[in-house]
Amino acid sequence: MAKYLVIVESPAKVKTIKKFLGANYQVAASNGHIRDLPKSQLGIDVANDYEPKYITIRGKGDILASLKKEAKKAEKIYLATDPDREGEAISWHLLTALKLEGKKVYRITFNEITKNAVKDSLKNAREINMDLVDAQQARRVLDRMVGYRISPLLWAKVKRGLSAGRVQSVALRIICDREEEINNFIPEEYWTLDASFRIPGQAKPLVAKYHGKKDKKAVIASREELDGILKEIRQAEFKVGEVKKGERIKKAPLPFTTSTLQQEASKVLNFSTQKTMRLAQQLYEGIEIKGNGTVGIITYLRTDSTRVSKEAESMAQEYIVSNYGSGYAAEQSNASKNDKKIQDAHEAIRPTDLNRTPADLKDSLSRDQFRLYQLIWKRFTASRMQPAKYETTSVRIDAAGHRFTVAASKLIFDGFMSVYTQEDEKEAVNTLIKSIDTSTPLTLISFEEKQHFTQPAPHYTEASLVHALEELGIGRPSTYAPTITTILARRYIVKENKNLYVTEIGEVVNHMMKEAFPSIVDVNFTANLEALLDGIEEGGVNWKTVVSNFYPDLDEAVKIAEKELAEVKIKDEVSDEACDLCGRQMVIKYGPHGRFLACPGFPECRNTKPYFEKIGVSCPECGKDIVLKKTKKGRKYYGCIDNPECDFMVWQKPSKEKCPKCGSLLLYKGNKLVCMGENCGFVITAPENDK
Repeated sequence: MAKYLVIVESPAKVKTIKKFLGANYQVAASNGHIRDLPKSQLGIDVANDYEPKYITIRGKGDILASLKKEAKKAEKIYLATDPDREGEAISWHLLTALKLEGKKVYRITFNEITKNAVKDSLKNAREINMDLVDAQQARRVLDRMVGYRISPLLWAKVKRGLSAGRVQSVALRIICDREEEINNFIPEEYWTLDASFRIPGQAKPLVAKYHGKKDKKAVIASREELDGILKEIRQAEFKVGEVKKGERIKKAPLPFTTSTLQQEASKVLNFSTQKTMRLAQQLYEGIEIKGNGTVGIITYLRTDSTRVSKEAESMAQEYIVSNYGSGYAAEQSNASKNDKKIQDAHEAIRPTDLNRTPADLKDSLSRDQFRLYQLIWKRFTASRMQPAKYETTSVRIDAAGHRFTVAASKLIFDGFMSVYTQEDEKEAVNTLIKSIDTSTPLTLISFEEKQHFTQPAPHYTEASLVHALEELGIGRPSTYAPTITTILARRYIVKENKNLYVTEIGEVVNHMMKEAFPSIVDVNFTANLEALLDGIEEGGVNWKTVVSNFYPDLDEAVKIAEKELAEVKIKDEVSDEACDLCGRQMVIKYGPHGRFLACPGFPECRNTKPYFEKIGVSCPECGKDIVLKKTKKGRKYYGCIDNPECDFMVWQKPSKEKCPKCGSLLLYKGNKLVCMGENCGFVITAPENDK
């Protein structure tokens, strides 16, 4: 019989950890939280020092009973929930719910699910850290107060089904502010001027960009300014004023934190934050590897630290020297200089064993698991490597008091770039300019002038929103994905081609929150609250003091808003479908499974229909609309709205343009438009504004 009980959060970890510990250990899972605040009420005793009223979560009774039974038989109990505030709180709830007071109960944490890490955690068992627990209790209570006091107000003033949240409302405001900035943006004209020169002995012309007058950089603001410059230099003599040669380095990237992983996976792999976290959780909890059983192949995924353990440093050094050569291994760790409070003493996200290369694991991973693991593996390996080195040449060309410049570089040592290049740092490297000095004669070939207009800040994407939340100190690694998922699910924002756009209902909710609860949606206030939660974790702040200072102001603001805020009615979007029963134009509603059409005559007429998104293209077989549909497994396709009478369908999105050769539909494939006619073969690049 097992002497010791180890309780983890996820059932996926049970098998892996049991294999490491042997017959003396029973491993069981709590399936996440066992206790929480009740759903039916605020669950906080405001009159009794803000004491939370925890209850057993519905459906967890059997799990709790099973854990109690196992705990009675065990000599020692190890609580091995996740190594963060929330994991610490779950351990404390287990201690209380299982009535383990008086028993030998220990808290253990491990940053990776490997044999050494799990066994070392048993040697370093400790008591539950109540400062961590209290920090999590404070977050939960504050979030509950905001959600349960403000959401009913939104139901009453706007419509049922809306919600407010301490972090989600700030995230919505950030997106709304950017939308307002874009809408108010007035483009400004500017021009660029390039000059092409012939150099003796070089086939390719040298292209230089207009810099300004001598050492003063200038922006050409109008056609008139440009014409004035051209008038002064068109007949002037162009001379090489200076040639500078040098070297620059590009530092290796830091290993991934939760935020940077979500950002890079969005940019490179087109993953949503939610998908990235789901896949990373699978890689952390354990993958069935042929010949090795279930193994955790990355470290803990919720972290804002770039620290790496000495063992991992040594592993990386050894691997890089062995596979790339000693010249590629970094001499010292590439550490982040960050004054911000790092929530936990975690490591960065990294492979648990660098020798498990992505190629070795490809057959054991799904396609998306493989792509994410490869990204993590490459980033960590690169972070322990030498910088890349470039040889640079910059040339200054002068004429009639005006200056043109040209810069070129050549990669002379690839360093970390032999493994990894960041998506937003990929650059076109020019060939070095050869055989040029201050005596080289220049022959002007031509000028190229271009008109431009300044552009507004781009719409937020999931990646850039995560970056903004992190920069502003809003939320923590575990909150980014759920926050974005929530405001998308509430239809406050929509995602189109990666960009996030505010909906009408999102604008109404944001306006109402700004008017009635300015502090809740104030970025600095929310960031300061995060700092207070950090103070609770460090033991310097009492969690109930934070809550008691917060709630009275919230309560007063809610009462004022109930009296003063006007009701806002959001009209349902009218479709072009007529109701079959009564002839009214049907409206688009949102249900648990997405959009559907409903008759506005409810309750007299209860007719509903599935909603299909039209793409503005007619079916080539019957002339009716082609709509976006989904298979039972959720895969998107495009088919005739008149199905099953018309069975036309394609997997790729059809374009509004027809094939100029045969008249068939053109389909989007990557950045190309391809004719769907089997014997045609017509292909063109899709227009930029049509992708």
